[in-house]
Amino acid sequence: MEKDGNIGRLRSGEWVNGFAGVFGEYLAECGEKCFTLNSLRPSDREGRCAVLRSLFGSMGDNVIVNSPFHCDFGFNIHVADNFIGNFNLKVLDEAEVRIGNNVFIGPNVSLCTVIHSCDPEERNSGLMCARPIVIGDNVWIASNVVVLPGVSIGEGAVIGAGSVVTKDVEPFTLSYGNPCRCVRKITAADKVAEGLI
Repeated sequence: MEKDGNIGRLRSGEWVNGFAGVFGEYLAECGEKCFTLNSLRPSDREGRCAVLRSLFGSMGDNVIVNSPFHCDFGFNIHVADNFIGNFNLKVLDEAEVRIGNNVFIGPNVSLCTVIHSCDPEERNSGLMCARPIVIGDNVWIASNVVVLPGVSIGEGAVIGAGSVVTKDVEPFTLSYGNPCRCVRKITAADKVAEGLI
């Protein structure tokens, strides 16, 4: 898939010129696939699944991504089984984004791996790097959340609506805020309908 070494360098966290090489080609190819996906009817599950499989680096079973959906490259996204990405999910996948099993992502969520230089001259010349995002199994990310580069979200964590996740999140915790912080552990006391499922 990779057409030049800059993609590997970008994935490894090195600073590269994002205006150089084939980045533009990758963005254009991915944009076309996202356009196709977003043009398909919600009822066309087979067609939507085919586009997602051609877009993502890897994809498990029972994956639902509601439109609109946008990403930068697509091939850096790896999604396991039983995934729901709600409306207006955006993934800036200049580095890998790995999503575990049974992950729910609410509407208007952004997963951002790319970092631009703070210096305007460097930024305007295209200097950027990227850090991966890892989302563990059984995670729920509520609506309007932004996950920043290099963040790992532990298994079973819940991220509250409107959070900006700047640091790693421990497993089985409820976290929210800007910046996102751990509020408490999730325990058996959090069950709301025991015996009904």
